[in-house]
Amino acid sequence: MFVGIRKFAALILMQVALVGAAFAAQPVNINKADAKTIAESLQNIGDAKAKAIVEYRTKHGAFTAINQLSNVKGIGEKTVAKNKQYILLK
Repeated sequence: MFVGIRKFAALILMQVALVGAAFAAQPVNINKADAKTIAESLQNIGDAKAKAIVEYRTKHGAFTAINQLSNVKGIGEKTVAKNKQYILLK
């Protein structure tokens, strides 16, 4: 009985993870979007990092290259690479 419940629970968790991943990353213009939109659109970018992106943009001007995003404190090259296809500059 417990084996059946475990398999069912594992299946449900896997489906939830797949649905979450499908909606996690969406194209976003990091030069125009607000922090909430950035956080909702990019993977591994939560509210704090999204606010840091907006603050960096306000202080230094618009991003002209996607790799400049790694200049924002807390955002590394791996995160930029993971989201590269979803980051818009214009």
